[in-house]
Amino acid sequence: MTDRSELHARWRSSRRRYREFVHDYKTRTLDQKTEADATTPKPDAAADKPPAKASRRVLFRSYLRWLSPHRGGVAAVLLMSLVVAGLEMVEPLFMRFIVDRVLLDTAVESSARLWLLNLAGATFLTVVIVSKTVGVFKDYRLKLLNARVVLALRRALYDRFLNLPLSRLWDMKTGGILSRLSGDVDTTAGLLQMGIVSPALSLTRLAIAVGILMVLNWRLALMALAVIPGAMLMSFTFARRVRPIYRAVRKDVEAIDGRAGETFSGIRVVRAFGREGRELLDYLLGRHTVLRKELFAHRRELILWACWGLLVGGVNVVVVWYGGYLTVTGKASVGDIMAFQWYTFLLLGPVWNIVNSFSELQRTLAATERVFDVLAIPADKPDKPDALAAPPVVQEVRFEDVEFEYHAGRPVVREFNVTVPGGSVVALVGRSGAGKTTVTDLVARFHDPTRGRILVNGVDVRDYRLRSFRDLLALVQQDVFLFDGSVRENIAYGRPDATADEVVDAARRANADEFIVKLKDGYETVVGERGVKLSGGQQQRLAIARAILASPQILILDEATSNLDTESEQLIQAAMGSLLAGRTTFVIAHRLSTVRRADLILLMEDGRVIERGTHAELMAARGVYSEMVQRQMSADGHEGEWK
Repeated sequence: MTDRSELHARWRSSRRRYREFVHDYKTRTLDQKTEADATTPKPDAAADKPPAKASRRVLFRSYLRWLSPHRGGVAAVLLMSLVVAGLEMVEPLFMRFIVDRVLLDTAVESSARLWLLNLAGATFLTVVIVSKTVGVFKDYRLKLLNARVVLALRRALYDRFLNLPLSRLWDMKTGGILSRLSGDVDTTAGLLQMGIVSPALSLTRLAIAVGILMVLNWRLALMALAVIPGAMLMSFTFARRVRPIYRAVRKDVEAIDGRAGETFSGIRVVRAFGREGRELLDYLLGRHTVLRKELFAHRRELILWACWGLLVGGVNVVVVWYGGYLTVTGKASVGDIMAFQWYTFLLLGPVWNIVNSFSELQRTLAATERVFDVLAIPADKPDKPDALAAPPVVQEVRFEDVEFEYHAGRPVVREFNVTVPGGSVVALVGRSGAGKTTVTDLVARFHDPTRGRILVNGVDVRDYRLRSFRDLLALVQQDVFLFDGSVRENIAYGRPDATADEVVDAARRANADEFIVKLKDGYETVVGERGVKLSGGQQQRLAIARAILASPQILILDEATSNLDTESEQLIQAAMGSLLAGRTTFVIAHRLSTVRRADLILLMEDGRVIERGTHAELMAARGVYSEMVQRQMSADGHEGEWK
């Protein structure tokens, strides 16, 4: 397929998506489908029950709890808003006074009329200045209050993400996490303005305007107010239907941003397979679909705005027409008509603000739901009330009938019974998918056993405070993750207070110092995002140095030497005795040459331990392990060297 025909096909796909969206909207199933898509766990995720979608009332209560520490600031903003509203409402009365009592009252002498004009004008100016000044202070206080709430929300949300179950984080992906931390939190801050300040201010203005209009001329007031209740009901009903659209848009944007993040994280793979064009098409497809949905919502809002424009014009016509009739018949004055027109503007303004706030509130609530849904998810493995501090020295790690399953009824680790003396090295070997990494994840408490228990010094690890237990651990994985910082910062990540000599010593023991000193800035060289400026072997040696510097009691090496060249691996193997001294170490390796010196080797298959012992014992047993060793020796050309 040519690029042009493929592009055409992709745009047709965008059109089909849009038509499905419109069909769901018209059949009122859009909201249900969006919620179902947002809350359905992925097939490979743990069965964590998602939180139920919150109603508007629940969302407001949750938001008010976040505002409660700032209730003094909220009260000040509301008070200043009421002052501004009250002052604005009296402004038309000055015009009425000037027209009726000064300009048209020819019975009063010119000098007296001039004095009244100056007095009314000066008072009018004072009211305007005070109103605008208080309005400026109100806007600043509101901005400051929003900033404080946003900062508190963002801090709590970031903290919750750091402590969510891994399965929930995998479901949300990077794009979903970042969109909630940035755009959704910023939008949520508008709830104060759209849900509290603006409605309160508009209702105050509305009440004052209606009261003054009824006092001035009740007949004209009733004519002007007759159309408002029906218009408001129509507008609220119309605006309510916009909320599912914006929720769908936010979900699409999350997926697009997540895919874009994956694309640039894996840019080497994208370019290696020549997929730049396809990734661009996928991005444009998503953005084009979002644009269609946004325009769909905007067209409905334009209809609402057009109806309100006609309403405002119609009310003005009624005021002038019927007001003119009342003036001619002596039942109203010219000042009444002019004041009425001004009050009509001030009256319909609050009504429109209420309706517009309700419409904008739908966008805000769609983002607010996503923020508070995450905050409602329980943190991963909360500490028990009587949780203990982890011991400073690990004397024993014992697995008792441990079983773990990601899906009910499908255990990936089963009947796992092993006692590991403190300071010993345990090697986990076996085919891919045998359950080796899952065992080490259980040791690190990334997951807890479905059945059975893991004991450290005779105490169930779930009885220890999670933070203090994790302080015992260090992890080196095959897929190394380095932060976009200096070499020194990455090595000292687990111990930021480490001295320069300690960092260098750890690098030397990991055979990393030799290449570090050759870098442009040595230990201050910035490694780039995910260590992109270093080779795979260099990245892995930095990760090993990071684990060594942390001086853990429990060390997990998951294929930690797989990306090293032969010479570097030999050097690390030679130093392994000093690296692992005094640490309880779990080693996962497919290259069996790296596990020969382990105190205990566990051969796993289908989640079970099928053979256990030292290298010599397992070789003498002539079982599955011995066969694996012989095959690797033959493949590597080192037959007879491992016996």
